[in-house]
Amino acid sequence: MGNPNLEKEDLKRGLSSRHIQLIALGGAIGVGLFYGSSATIKLAGPAVVLSYLVGGIVIFAIMRALGEMAVAEPVSGSFSSYANRYLGPFAGYLTGWTYWFMWVVVGMAEITVVGVYVNYWFPDIPQWVSALAALVVITAINLINVKAFGEFEFWFAMIKIVAIIGMLLAGLAIILFGIGNGGQALGFDNLWAHGGFMPNGINGILLSLVMVMFSFGGVELVGITAGEAENPKRTIPKAINSVIWRILIFYIGALGIMMILFPWNKVGSEGSPFVQIFDSIGIPGAAHIINFVVLTAALSSFNSGLFSTGRMLYNLSLQKNGPAYFSKLNSSSSPSRGILFSSLFLLIAVFLNYIVPEKVFMYISAVATVAVITSWTIILLTQQKFRKARSAAEVAELEFKLPFYPYSSWFALAFLALVIVLMAFIEGMRVALFVGPIWYAILYIGYRMKKSA
Repeated sequence: MGNPNLEKEDLKRGLSSRHIQLIALGGAIGVGLFYGSSATIKLAGPAVVLSYLVGGIVIFAIMRALGEMAVAEPVSGSFSSYANRYLGPFAGYLTGWTYWFMWVVVGMAEITVVGVYVNYWFPDIPQWVSALAALVVITAINLINVKAFGEFEFWFAMIKIVAIIGMLLAGLAIILFGIGNGGQALGFDNLWAHGGFMPNGINGILLSLVMVMFSFGGVELVGITAGEAENPKRTIPKAINSVIWRILIFYIGALGIMMILFPWNKVGSEGSPFVQIFDSIGIPGAAHIINFVVLTAALSSFNSGLFSTGRMLYNLSLQKNGPAYFSKLNSSSSPSRGILFSSLFLLIAVFLNYIVPEKVFMYISAVATVAVITSWTIILLTQQKFRKARSAAEVAELEFKLPFYPYSSWFALAFLALVIVLMAFIEGMRVALFVGPIWYAILYIGYRMKKSA
């Protein structure tokens, strides 16, 4: 992307190994798990664990496709740079700007749920006030310097990870030994006692896949971070292979235990299902702790997202695919202009929380899902071109190949197409099917104007 050396000279990252490891590990845990899971549970019931398993397999294929390119050609621009090289300049332009757009929209979702979690403690505070406060504080953190961002993100991620592991262990203690439940072991009846394991049939599982894929948005950040690693041949495979284990532990494990602990049909859509469960089994102290954790998770994802948007605009400017204005850094070597530009767009979420607080999360997550699926689709298509550009001997020398290529690639692409089709059948999600084409048209016009200038 542009000149990688120029980027490394100007951007004094200041992220140590411990920062990067926790950022990568915490990237799998965000608003999609803590808040969005209530929507998937209502659609699929206990079978939601199958939805996350299938979605996880697809994500693993996408990450391995990215990893194959990143190990062979480790560049700071990651998949935007590869798209530019193998699919053409417009693909690089579309990828970079859509990825920026995705993180802005995801950021909107994150600050939206901050308001929901704050309302758990302070129901009289309007959602838009909490959203605005979160936007101001996280923007300030990102403007200080990258070390401040890394330190905040390290502790945010640590809280999330420790809390999930704690919930898994506490849940198992309640299920197996009845601890906190008067010594009465709960058993596993809740998995099938309320309409069966698949209460809404295969249709429920299919429809749940839309929010499942939204939940996984951001995992590709591991590939971007790894693409700048000092030892990519070792770091990238390790980081990407760990994605599948994070999905199994944090998503399938946590939701599986939740379905065992609590009847799926009593999980509402107000607030986090994790908080609801611990409230319902009579541990209010734990519910307050978990509400703090999920609030931290939302702020963490928003923190990473805002960091990514500023960085993507900086990279686009170096590629000459964005205004040169964004290539200027502040005295702390942070891409402050890109961060502030993104924050201005995030004010839209504050406005939406003022106008339609009850529907804003669904609308925003729908648009984010289309944006992230665009990025994943381009990763898969780029990897196919990447393979075809190599001789049989060169392919044999690749150190980190996508398994079962090309079948795994076509399966993942077909799955992503299915998710887009399914969005048409979910009220509140259809809005994204109109926003997506409008966004692509805006990008195409912008690209043609840039070329003719």
